[in-house]
Amino acid sequence: MKWAILSGIEGNLTAYEAVLKDLRQLRQPVTELYILGDVIGLSGNNLKNNNLQDDSLQNDNEAVIRRLRHPGVGQLKPQVCVGWWEEQCFSLHGLSGLPDAPELMAAVGGDGVKALWDSVSRKSVQWLRSQHFGFYELDCLLIHGSMASYADELTPETPAIELCDRLIRADANHLFCGRSGRTFECWVNPNQLHSTVTTLDGPQPTQDQSKTPRRIVGVGSVGRTPGQATYTLYSPGSNQLSFRTVNYGQAKKGKAKGFGFP
Repeated sequence: MKWAILSGIEGNLTAYEAVLKDLRQLRQPVTELYILGDVIGLSGNNLKNNNLQDDSLQNDNEAVIRRLRHPGVGQLKPQVCVGWWEEQCFSLHGLSGLPDAPELMAAVGGDGVKALWDSVSRKSVQWLRSQHFGFYELDCLLIHGSMASYADELTPETPAIELCDRLIRADANHLFCGRSGRTFECWVNPNQLHSTVTTLDGPQPTQDQSKTPRRIVGVGSVGRTPGQATYTLYSPGSNQLSFRTVNYGQAKKGKAKGFGFP
């Protein structure tokens, strides 16, 4: 059993096709393909002085969605969960608890909001809405952010106590996440870890959490960086983890790498 774990296609079909080609060239075939959110986005645009400009990336959210929904003959059907960009799209279409996409407006401005609205059809939004929040497989949780939030960005710089909290919430030994767009492996080995739940009846008995070492893995980003896609391979049977970088096309110099987020 071998998993390919991707995130952050961000509408970059060329980058996604490059990763699929790389997967076909592996000696050991991949048995499961997971995509941890941000399949759509504005990776092909740069926001500068509130004007959208072309970049070396080509953004086509509808083409990416069609590719995910209809893989080629003999190709794996990807298992998809929602990410930050999908949640912004739901907000724009009145399908979430935050109308008018305030997070998106703060990040990319009015031009970015319009660009996302124009690039994803209502039908595609409904399909994205039907996708999962995350996946529990064996002792692993695969998710865009964390159980705390789709926007939760975990990195090696995240305080250890916060990483412990996310792992306890996940109730998993391995947490794979894609929000940061980075590839990293971070082990947490708690020597003494206790948790207490407070209900309406007051604090409940303290629970002693497992001392088993647990791991948080950043799976990379397929479409965010021009000319370079990163993703993760994982073999649950052997617990073997590897990060792969696929170079594709020819990125133009002096161009921005898409939107930055808080």
